[in-house]
Amino acid sequence: MCGARAHRQPTKPSTPGDTLAEFERDDSAPVVSPFVAGLRGRCPRCGQGKLFDGFLTVAPECPACHLDYTKVDAGDGPAVFIILIAGFLIVGLALFVELTYQPPYWLHALIFLPLGIGVPVGLLRPFKGVLIALQFHNRAREGRQHPTTEG
Repeated sequence: MCGARAHRQPTKPSTPGDTLAEFERDDSAPVVSPFVAGLRGRCPRCGQGKLFDGFLTVAPECPACHLDYTKVDAGDGPAVFIILIAGFLIVGLALFVELTYQPPYWLHALIFLPLGIGVPVGLLRPFKGVLIALQFHNRAREGRQHPTTEG
């Protein structure tokens, strides 16, 4: 449906085994883009409060809407994406510079060591924020197996 807003299912009540029950979308809250909220390091629900306490330390809760962040876990996802993206860019650029200009090795070290440290460190926080916001937006949960009834 062009221009029509998709109907959202109401949020299910939490169950005792649901470890991420507090980290659920509130359908009455304004829709915040997970990419904008994550890149800005803001709350995925309200888009106002801080997501991080330190450089990579996730805050305990949103100061604006009090969304509980204690169950959030981005895992190794941000680091894996950063390694692949930054590695591709930096190695590609180093190869281009080597094949085009053939500079001495000390110049390669002078250029690409700071890039090799700065690019991944600079991208890690925004990527972690985006993955956390996408978990919230998509209502991600831990994998569970439901018992099957054999008959």
